[in-house]
Amino acid sequence: MAGSQIERAIGVLECLASQPGGMALHALADQLRIPRSATHRMLAELARLGYVRQDARSGHYLLTSRLVAMGFRYLGNSGVDIVQPILDRLAEQTGELVRLGVIDDDRLTWIAKSQGARSGLRYDPDMGREAPLFPTASGHAWLASMADAEALQRVARQGPVPADMLGPNAPRDEQALLERLRLARERGYAWVVESSAMGMSAMAAVVRHPLDGRPIGVLSVAGPTARLSEARMHELAPCLLAASEELSDASQASELFA
Repeated sequence: MAGSQIERAIGVLECLASQPGGMALHALADQLRIPRSATHRMLAELARLGYVRQDARSGHYLLTSRLVAMGFRYLGNSGVDIVQPILDRLAEQTGELVRLGVIDDDRLTWIAKSQGARSGLRYDPDMGREAPLFPTASGHAWLASMADAEALQRVARQGPVPADMLGPNAPRDEQALLERLRLARERGYAWVVESSAMGMSAMAAVVRHPLDGRPIGVLSVAGPTARLSEARMHELAPCLLAASEELSDASQASELFA
């Protein structure tokens, strides 16, 4: 494959997009007809930028959810995916912002949403952002699905959370975080009040693969604490959990979880 570095990079991404199980370096190089050394450098750079990751067991290279997130930032609420009506229904039930995040290796990325607030204060951030695990309800819901040691390792790998993404009630330390994870396991969902932002609350539940039960995403509801109090979140929990189960059933037919 002749051409510029950009053409080669696009070629790598297109090859990986057609192979959900990933590809070995030599297979990529052969298909693109470029030297293996050049292919390795290209993959290393794409991995550094967060577009590609290497599976620890097979050694195959796979796409991350970053390109998917970019696509959904562009498309916004197109409503074409099978999960959108589920998000819309939960948004209508709660009257708040509903977001779906997908899990890809160490990342939890918000990629789809539905806004249920029709008046007053609205919380409406951009999609395609990686969720900070330490202070957010989405992060806590995912972390609660794993053992404490693994949860702390994932938080450490993500690195420090920017100061502007920490609210006054963010966990003070690892022990405070682990206590929140314990409560989330007991209830089946996580909730925070002014943990990731002043004046904002959120609750979240894991979406699991319908066959093997592994976490594949996180469904959350977020809004101003003035409306979404802790008591109100517990009242809404059955709606959140029902929607997360519905998303689990629909996940195999959705491109969002591909």
